[in-house]
Amino acid sequence: MNNRIIWNTACIAGLALGAVSTVCMFVGQYLSTQQLSAGANSFLGLILWLVETVGCIWLMNFFMKKFVRENEGIDQKTLFRMGMLTALLSALMFSAIYLANMLYISADFYNQVFQTAIQQMAPSLDSNSMSALRKVVDKLPQITFFYYLIYCFLFGTVLSAILSRNILSKNPFE
Repeated sequence: MNNRIIWNTACIAGLALGAVSTVCMFVGQYLSTQQLSAGANSFLGLILWLVETVGCIWLMNFFMKKFVRENEGIDQKTLFRMGMLTALLSALMFSAIYLANMLYISADFYNQVFQTAIQQMAPSLDSNSMSALRKVVDKLPQITFFYYLIYCFLFGTVLSAILSRNILSKNPFE
């Protein structure tokens, strides 16, 4: 199997998975700015999370099956590798867009959220805790980048391991 074919397939699949997560992120951000009740906001957040999770699982399954159909003689290890690269590239795309959103696209939105949270916690914190909290808030975009990079990559890698075992035939003679 040619590495170029694996990388090309993983790039396309990674873009699709990253796009689903990115769209859900922006929809969720938009919904949080609407004047909805807490119950409605929680319900819509749950629905959005389900759409994102099921959509990503379905897309990963679709691209892995397509990879098997288009490339004869694929073994489980190669299929897993393609899925893992897909997970890495989609995680990188989503994390980078999330970082850009926090720093540039919706910086005012996130600053307002952080300031509101700090103001709500201020009465129960001393000056040292408040100073530490402000330092963490300043580093939050970078922390969030690495958090989503690791989380999405691990989720996609586990999903790839599960799907690669189920997509290919379990018959050792095939």
